Amino acid sequence: MSLFKRFERKLAWAGAVAAIACAAPAVAESKPAMWKVADADTTIYLFGTIHLLPDGTQWRSPAFDAAATASDTLVIETVIDETNPAATVGEMFKLAVSPGLPPLADRVDAAHKDALSKAIAKSGLPAPIFDKLETWAAAFMLLGVQFKDLGLQPGSGVESALKKQFSEGGKTVGQLETNAEQFGYFDTLSEAAQRKFLEGVLDDPAAMKKEFGGMLDAWIKGDVAGIAKSFNVELDEAPELMDALIRKRNLNWTAWVKQRMDQPGTVMVAVGAGHLAGDHSVVSMLEKQGVKVTRVQ
Repeated sequence: MSLFKRFERKLAWAGAVAAIACAAPAVAESKPAMWKVADADTTIYLFGTIHLLPDGTQWRSPAFDAAATASDTLVIETVIDETNPAATVGEMFKLAVSPGLPPLADRVDAAHKDALSKAIAKSGLPAPIFDKLETWAAAFMLLGVQFKDLGLQPGSGVESALKKQFSEGGKTVGQLETNAEQFGYFDTLSEAAQRKFLEGVLDDPAAMKKEFGGMLDAWIKGDVAGIAKSFNVELDEAPELMDALIRKRNLNWTAWVKQRMDQPGTVMVAVGAGHLAGDHSVVSMLEKQGVKVTRVQ
């Protein structure tokens, strides 16, 4: 089973998180899930995103547009400079290179060796370059290559559209994590978990496309249960990945939301939809800590 849907909403090499370029699902009305946390002088909207979208995907709604217009600040997972992807790659390479690593081909099982060889060949880079990278970083490099081979385009997702909208409106755009902090979550994974990530990246693109179709359909309908299943269910079988990439980050973001409620204003928080669905979601954590969260779409 592909790890694509686990990591789609995270990072991707060359400065964007990727999504499979398939036809947008036909729905009568787009209603991606959105919640609100509010008191007398502060409102925080929580909107679940998909970081890149197929051409033609209609995800905006009157309720969302009203919330975005009312918000004076946008906060996303991390701010990536799409005009300078080398900066993001540079942050990755600060953590990615280690001496004395075995060849990358020795870090996957026999069933994935052929796929690894083909992916490296598509990259146009010499295999020894990958051999110098830690396993998680090699996975990111190859993830970018695989998506590029499928004709994926950066800058087509929710965050890109919102950054443009807020920036052009003279509003503040902030982040919950730096690029380095996001890469750091992967850098601290055990080698076994990193290899699981790499092997998932090498799965069949056709299977990834099918999985993404189901994920996109659930997201655009606002099917939170479906989102939780499609984004997070496999991580239940990978406790280390779940803890590092979901629970810890969601706990940090939950604390951020509660602290931000002490400041007046209206904020749109737009993060990967999987972070707002399921038992370990920011929404669930806020509710368990006594915070009233109201679904508004």
